[in-house]
This record gives sequence, C-alpha cells and structure tokens, in this order.
Amino acid sequence: MKFFLPVARFIVGVLFIFSGLIKANDPLGLSYKMQEFFEVWHLSFMDHYTLMFSILMISFEIIAGVAILIGWRMGIFSWLLLLLIIFFTFLTGYALFSGKIRECGCFGDCIPLQANQSFLKDLLLLALILIIFPFRKSIRSLFRSRTAFLILLVTLTLSLGFQWYVLRHLPVVDCLPYKKGNNLTEKMKAPPGSIPDSTVILFTYEKNGKQSSFTADQFPADFDDSYKFVKREDKVVKKGNASPAIRDFGLQTVNGNDTTLSLLGKQKNQLYIFVKDGYEQGEWSKRVSDIFDKAHNAGVSSFLVTNLLPDELVRSVPDLAGFIPLRADGTAIKTAARHNPTLFLIRGGTVIQKWSAVDFDKAGKFLENVSNR
Repeated sequence: MKFFLPVARFIVGVLFIFSGLIKANDPLGLSYKMQEFFEVWHLSFMDHYTLMFSILMISFEIIAGVAILIGWRMGIFSWLLLLLIIFFTFLTGYALFSGKIRECGCFGDCIPLQANQSFLKDLLLLALILIIFPFRKSIRSLFRSRTAFLILLVTLTLSLGFQWYVLRHLPVVDCLPYKKGNNLTEKMKAPPGSIPDSTVILFTYEKNGKQSSFTADQFPADFDDSYKFVKREDKVVKKGNASPAIRDFGLQTVNGNDTTLSLLGKQKNQLYIFVKDGYEQGEWSKRVSDIFDKAHNAGVSSFLVTNLLPDELVRSVPDLAGFIPLRADGTAIKTAARHNPTLFLIRGGTVIQKWSAVDFDKAGKFLENVSNR
C-alpha cells in the first residue's frame, strides 16, 4: 500500500487538474452542458446559474487536484473528492444508460469522450479515491500549512483569472468546429462512408397547460393560435456511425430562405457578427458600426446573425445600418460564438479570424489590410 497510495494520489491529482484546466479554457461550454442536463430533468429555471456553477466546479477541480498532490488537509479534501466523484459517476452513468445526453463534457470539446468512456474514467477515479480515503489521516502535507495555503490561494487566483480572460475574449485553445482555419462547409458534411443519424423534427406546443410534441406531418386537426410554441428539437430514431462536426448551422434570410451554402461558397471576404437573444445597443455596437463602415469601404459584405424571429429582426435592424440581417438557430450561435457578440471574418466558408466584442478594436485594425476590391 505504501507504493499504491502515492501512485493513486498522483493519478487522481493530475487528472483533476488536467480536467479542470481543459474546462477552464471554455467555461461556457461546461455551462451549456449543464443546461442540457437541466433540460432533460425539467429544471430549466436553473439555466441562469449554470455559468456560476461552471466556474465554481472548474476552480474546485483544479484546487482539489493540487491539494491531493501536496497532501494538504486530506481529511477534508478526501471527503470532498469522494462526494464529487460519486456525483460525476452518477452524471456519466445517467448519460450512458439513459441515452438522453450524448457526451458529459468531462474534458470539454478538446477531448470529447463518449458516454461509456466518461463512465469508465469516473469508475477508475472512484476506485483510486477509495484507495486514498481510508488512509487520509496518515497523509502528511509536503509543505507547511501556511505555504500550502498560499499555493492553493495562488491556484484559485490563476484559475479564476484565466476563466475571466477567456470569457471576456475567446478560448485560448479553440477546439470548436468553428475555429480559425476550419472550413464550415466541409465541417457540415459527414465523414466519407459514414451513415448519419436518422432523425425526425419534433415540435412541442402547449395548450391549456399541457405540452404535446408532434412531427411536421402529425399536427393535430384542431391546431390553431391556441397552441403556444415551446421548442423544436431533433430526435434520433436510428443511430448512425458518424455525424458532421457541425450539425445545426444554417443561415436564413428575413423571408425564411436558406442561404447558407450560397454565402459560404463565395470566394470573398465576409463579416458575420453573431448575436444571441437579440440585438441591444451598447458600447460594442458603436465600435462594430465603425468596423462595418471600414468593411463597406473595402468591399466586404457584413451580416448580422441572430436567433430572433423574422418580425423581431426587422424591427431591430434599423438601430444599426450597414449589415444584412440573417437568422440562425440559437444553439448554433452559442456554439460558434463563445462571447456574445462575436465577429467572424470568413472567406469561401473558411474562418479567417474571429474576435469577441472586447477585441473589436483589433478587428478594425485587421480590416484595414483586407479588401475585396
């Protein structure tokens, strides 16, 4: 046991730090994954708190990993780690056996694990923590109490600081299919020789306090304005062996025409500003207005992509001239744009560059050297 105990501590500590650091690169991604679980459990009212939960969980993972490595306050951290890994094992087990969640997001988008892989990983961690737990009182800290506390304080500060940075800007390591250099058109295609999932579109409406879901060809005979739209979702009826990296991205005009391939196929520089849940005037809107002016002078077309309904979009557009309004699915927008709003420069479907609202000044300088004329 003298050999296995330090080995178990090392593996557990490194894995928790590694997992936390990967998720710290994109805390919004973890918060979106939490929202998936809350939606399945009918706890959508918790969505407003998921980013806070995400930041706290990521910070604790990193701190707990450091604490287990240096052996500080093992009586407390052993209990906390045991409770946390039991919770994680429940989540990954639920994702695996219920089939309602594709991935648990344990290592973020950089290392996507299937539900069975995540579950086995948590079972391994649970076994290792159970090895550590009985000997928690015999483990001595590698540092004095004050030094160990300062190490953890610095760890917490760096963790929160790093997450603050990526939330204001964009992930330092972009692992999303919309990252710089990727061709969106190619990412929307399934791998060669693969069989895609067979899906049906379900529409959920509410009437008299009762929700009902049906496909496009199964609308009830009495369907009228008394039915209130709740949500639209894709239900997998037959699992394929692969799916495109980008599954839900589409660009529609105000009139509802799909113009995705037409726009992305143009071999010209184009600006797209992605704004989720509406357009609101703010400091960034003044800066982006200047950017659109520079783009117009350079012959670069500019587009506003939002999840607003067409009539809402038409009312909001006059607030800022210089762009062409487009509509996209809200899920696609929050996946593509980890900051609200995010500006993309795209040519021939390939992402040339992207900026969060905080970095729009950099976008303006970048566009000074871009021209379609």
